[in-house]
Amino acid sequence: MELDKQELVRVLRTEGDNDTAEKVEQRLPDRIDTDRDGDALAEVGLDRTQLMAKLAGGGFGTTLTP
Repeated sequence: MELDKQELVRVLRTEGDNDTAEKVEQRLPDRIDTDRDGDALAEVGLDRTQLMAKLAGGGFGTTLTP
């Protein structure tokens, strides 16, 4: 699944997770592919399960590409 880095940063900041948002901004590409970038996501403290939970909550709107 792909998502926009800035959208992820926005959701993290909205949730008050500014530390993770900073790491995402510094370490991940503009278009995040959860399969390709799985290791980088894990390094900043996120995993696919956490992202899916955020998506289920509607945090990312329509910026996702399956």
